[in-house]
Amino acid sequence: MKYAVILFDGMADYPDRNGETPMSLACKPTVDSLAAHAEVGLVCTVPEGLKPGSDVANLSVMGYDPRECYTGRSPLEALSIGIDLDDDSVTYRCNLVTLSDEEAYEDKTMLDYSAGEISTEEARELINYLSENLSSDELELFSGVSYRHCLKRKSGVTGAILTPPHDISDRKIADHLPHGMYAAQLLGIMKKSHELLKNHPVNLKRIASGKNPANSIWLWGEGTKPKLANFKSFTGLLGAVISAVDLIKGIAIGAGMHSIDVENATGTIHTDFAGKAQAAVNALKTHDYVYVHLEAPDECGHQGDKAGKILAIELIDKFIVKPVYEHLRNCGDDFKILILPDHATPYTLKTHTGEPVPYLLYESNREHKGVNTFTEKTAAQTGNSIEYGFYLIDRLLNRKHK
Repeated sequence: MKYAVILFDGMADYPDRNGETPMSLACKPTVDSLAAHAEVGLVCTVPEGLKPGSDVANLSVMGYDPRECYTGRSPLEALSIGIDLDDDSVTYRCNLVTLSDEEAYEDKTMLDYSAGEISTEEARELINYLSENLSSDELELFSGVSYRHCLKRKSGVTGAILTPPHDISDRKIADHLPHGMYAAQLLGIMKKSHELLKNHPVNLKRIASGKNPANSIWLWGEGTKPKLANFKSFTGLLGAVISAVDLIKGIAIGAGMHSIDVENATGTIHTDFAGKAQAAVNALKTHDYVYVHLEAPDECGHQGDKAGKILAIELIDKFIVKPVYEHLRNCGDDFKILILPDHATPYTLKTHTGEPVPYLLYESNREHKGVNTFTEKTAAQTGNSIEYGFYLIDRLLNRKHK
């Protein structure tokens, strides 16, 4: 038996005045054809009391109870970057962002949480420059992918109150600056980064080209060294993960799964979808379980881009779901395909929400009475409901949850 999980990050949404969502408006013939013969329903990927982040939700979908294993977002990303963590290390996610031009830092507005989806090459130059000027014996900056980077505190404690920048798009930052543990130090670093970055040659060139400058860092996602059970040890499956996002790669590494890199995979709508599909097909030849993570719908949701979100769903259907399904069907072995978002990212809100999301479980050796089209509404109408996202792994393996 082969298992393919295709994760449309942030795909779920709220209906507009006509009752439509990006899922219902998107042309996704392969997904809908699978839905007609699949188990379809709603699943709660974010346990009560936890924030609806991609970290919590993807852990759930992979079979981990985040209430027991989640220690923060940034340490998972640190694993992907290759940062060595001790038990007393504390890490912070470090976004390169675009803030408005007011003189006082506190008066600025969060214009762009991704600094115009800055390239990894440009970002690396900026982070290396900041590292030369901000790193110390206590704190060290590490470069990641695009706007996503990491700050490591070599020895410390948690307790900082930090806000994800994508939660405050187009809002004043004054009420969302660091509070709690190390607040003054962290805010000082953010302010100093702005002074260093605002006239950096990379940003002057971006401004001249009509692009958003990466004129500050923004710290959030505090955490400590994660402790994830080995995926094969509790599933019996040899697993692989394909993602352009350090967070998902870090989960894979922490879980002992094979993290597969795809050249030109960006985590946006401009990613190499075909390359990721080919990587999935290749991985399915040698692995039992392949998890393909697609960030594009989530990025479009954060940007308030309804048309982009619809297009992202269509591209994933055409260039990911279709070739992966056709490969599995032509192999002759039994297989299962699980399709779902990790959480909703409504384009009207530009941030994550934590309500149950639609799921689709197609089984090649079992017929289900499905739905004509896979949407939030049709999933709810089936009456099927899974209490916790981490029960999905048991549904995949046809076993009772322990």
